[in-house]
Amino acid sequence: MYIVMIIVGLALLTFGANLLTNGAVGVAKRLRVSEFMIGATIVAVGTSMPEFVVSVQSAIQGQADVSIGNVVGSNIFNIYAILGLTSMLVPITFVRSNVRADIPICLAVSLLLCVLALDMTLWGGAHNELSRWDGLLLLVGYGAFLWYMIRQGRSSGAVEEVNSNDEQEAKQKPLWRSLLLVALGIGGLVLGSDMFLDGSIELARRVGLSEAVIGIVFVAAGTSLPELFASLVPALRGKNDIALGNILGSNIANILLILGTSATITPLRLGGITAADMAVMVSAVVAVLLSAFVIGRNKISRFEGLIFFGIYVVYTLWLLGVIVA
Repeated sequence: MYIVMIIVGLALLTFGANLLTNGAVGVAKRLRVSEFMIGATIVAVGTSMPEFVVSVQSAIQGQADVSIGNVVGSNIFNIYAILGLTSMLVPITFVRSNVRADIPICLAVSLLLCVLALDMTLWGGAHNELSRWDGLLLLVGYGAFLWYMIRQGRSSGAVEEVNSNDEQEAKQKPLWRSLLLVALGIGGLVLGSDMFLDGSIELARRVGLSEAVIGIVFVAAGTSLPELFASLVPALRGKNDIALGNILGSNIANILLILGTSATITPLRLGGITAADMAVMVSAVVAVLLSAFVIGRNKISRFEGLIFFGIYVVYTLWLLGVIVA
C-alpha cells in the first residue's frame, strides 16, 4: 500500500506539474506578461502552499521553531537541491532582469530575514525572535514585491515575443480555462506531495529509519516536492523562465508571505535554528548570483548544478551528524 501511495503520488505530481505549466503559459500569453512573472507569483505561491500550511499551523500551536525551520530548510532545498537537480538535466539560462533585479531581490529578502531574526532591528524586541512588527514588515514587503513583479511583467522588455500563431492561439483560449489549469495543477501537486510524503514516511519507518532522519530528510524535502516538479517539468519543456521564477518566487514568498503571516499571528523564536543555518540559506542565493555574474556566464551549467546538489547533500549529512565541522 505504501509503495502504491508513492507511485500514485509521483503520477499526480507529474500530471499536476504539466497542467500547471500549460496553465501558466496560457495566463502569461493571455495577459501579455512574462512567463517569469507568472512563475514568480502564481506558480510560486501555489507551490508554497504546503510550507504555508505547516508554518501557520505551527505558529498557532506555539511551535515557532518548526515555522522558521520549515522556511529556512525549504529555501535551502529549493536552490541547492531543486535548482541543482534541474540544472543537471537542463542548464538554466538567466536573462538580464534576473541578474539585475530578481536574484538581488531574493538575496536582499534573505538578508532581511537574518537581520530581523537575529534581532538587529531598529525597534528592538526579544533576542532571536520575529516579532509581530517584523511580521507586518515582511507582509508589506511582499505587497511591494507583487507590485514590482506586476509592473515589470507588463513592461515591454520583459514580455517574450510571441509569433502570430501563438498570439491567435492565446486569444482563442479564455483566461478562465488557463486559470482552471493552474488551479488543477496546484491541486495535483499538493495532493501528490501529500500521498508521496505519507507513503515515504511509513515505508521509512517500516525499514527502521529513525524519526530524526525521517523529519530532516523526508518531511523537509516533502513539502518542497511541488516546487521540484513545478520547476523540473517546465525546464524539460524549455520553459526556463517558469522554472527559475518558481524557485526565486517561492523563496521570496516563503520569507515575506509565510513567515510574515506566521509572525503576525504570534512572535516566532528561532529555537534550534542557528546562524549557521541562516548562513547556508543566504549562501544559496549568493551561489546563484555568482553563477549569473561570474562562474556560469548567465547560466547554471550541469556541472554547477552538480555542485549545488552536492552542497545540499553535505549540508544534510552535517545536520544528521554524519559530518562533524
